[in-house]
Amino acid sequence: MPSPESEDVLRLNSELRDAWLADPEYTFDDLRRIFEEWLAQFPVPVDTQFAPETLGGVSCIQASAPEADSGRVIIHCHSGGYLLGSAHGYRAFGGYLSAASGCAVLLVDYRLAPENPCPAGVDDCVAVYRALLDQGVDPGRIVLCGDSAGGGLVLGALQKLRDQGVAQPACGIAISPLADFARSGPSYKENAAVDPLVTEDFLAALGQAYCGDNDPKDPNFSPLYGNWEGLAPLLIMAGGIEMMRDDGKQCAEAAKKAGVDTTYFEGEGMAHIWTLYADRLPEAREGLAMISEFARSHMSA
Repeated sequence: MPSPESEDVLRLNSELRDAWLADPEYTFDDLRRIFEEWLAQFPVPVDTQFAPETLGGVSCIQASAPEADSGRVIIHCHSGGYLLGSAHGYRAFGGYLSAASGCAVLLVDYRLAPENPCPAGVDDCVAVYRALLDQGVDPGRIVLCGDSAGGGLVLGALQKLRDQGVAQPACGIAISPLADFARSGPSYKENAAVDPLVTEDFLAALGQAYCGDNDPKDPNFSPLYGNWEGLAPLLIMAGGIEMMRDDGKQCAEAAKKAGVDTTYFEGEGMAHIWTLYADRLPEAREGLAMISEFARSHMSA
């Protein structure tokens, strides 16, 4: 049964949804401003150190908890439907993830659509990873991680790295991935009445902005329909009440079918990217512990 604190998370989700939908004339800049203001309510752990980085031409922010091992790196791609969000807005999450995992966390400021059409975001994730390899970092000491759109970017990046003949990282982690713009999973209907964050119309608008006239089942846009063979071990997580639940579930099924070592976890009663709420939600802290254990267990000594 979900904790009592989960009610606060559902309220915060609803507040963000209502703010986004308050004016049909909102531009992408308006939506981005609203999202950044909403993210600013999460307290950044006071002992986290932040440093700007540029890797492969991509701006990043490195978050490091006091005891973090700088030789182990989690590359994290933020949420925002491929259209919104920033590394700066994810500093709190980066701090909590670094503290839980004992790793440095690279928050990637990947290029946003529609100004930067797909696959710009995936290419930026790949560029950051390859830049670390060029610096001599062992791929076995790197994890690719992302939530929502960032989770989709990570899955797409793993597929692209394989196609480029580049060594896979230690593992990949996708939290509530947005990975199917065809919206084929039953959860889009089953959870429509209980998801506190998004609506069918909002998701359709996201898909139109990101995919345009392209086939939403094109793997460049929706990694669910890509080739899953030969990927690093995966942890895929999804909230039980989110409309996008089956994006994660179906990706896990596809990966397992292709022979990838895959762990799927579904958070009972949890909304979209519940791991963002580590400052107030027990299930979020448990999720970060699971992510951290998975990352550490697959990293090289």
